[in-house]
Amino acid sequence: MEPRPAATVIVARDLPRASRPAIEFLVIRRTAWSRFAPGFVVFPGGVVEERDRELAERWFGEASYAPRACAVRELSEEAGLVLTKDGLVEAPGRLPGEDGLMPPDAAQIREIARWVAPDFLPVRFDAHFFAVAVAGEANPAPDGVEADRAWWSTAEDVLAATRAGDAPLMWPTLRMLQVLAECRSISDVLDLDVEQIAPPSPV
Repeated sequence: MEPRPAATVIVARDLPRASRPAIEFLVIRRTAWSRFAPGFVVFPGGVVEERDRELAERWFGEASYAPRACAVRELSEEAGLVLTKDGLVEAPGRLPGEDGLMPPDAAQIREIARWVAPDFLPVRFDAHFFAVAVAGEANPAPDGVEADRAWWSTAEDVLAATRAGDAPLMWPTLRMLQVLAECRSISDVLDLDVEQIAPPSPV
């Protein structure tokens, strides 16, 4: 089966009021009734839909930016946060271009990885991973349909929760968090070019 095009967005910000430099990332937990990866902790994202080509044309001037449009749309839908030209806005149920929310520039959304699921998986995606730098303390609002929790966390804290059995991760999310944990600045995150490493084969 051919993998379905998909997009994921890693939203990064400097940890507010931190005593030492640190970076937080927006993560969500998929609902228990999700058809794909129920209960898993992930970054916002989903399957590229036909309407994403139209959104890409409207926001970025090119339909080929559909994966970027998908990432921005999913961020809005799953976490209630709208990425605009001026930053992140708490606006559940809305998208860039609505109510004066100026769409972001394509250059704000940096592709840092691409993961193609191996053949042995029953559900396969060809996922573009994008990184976005934001400032401020925008509070996510999970939609309750795809996500039942959304929060800011350091990569180290998510990995610690995974080791404790409290945050199940899919392989690409695990690998990305391991790489993000090594970043010491937002610039480090935006400059990433993460090589895909194959997951362990099933026994």
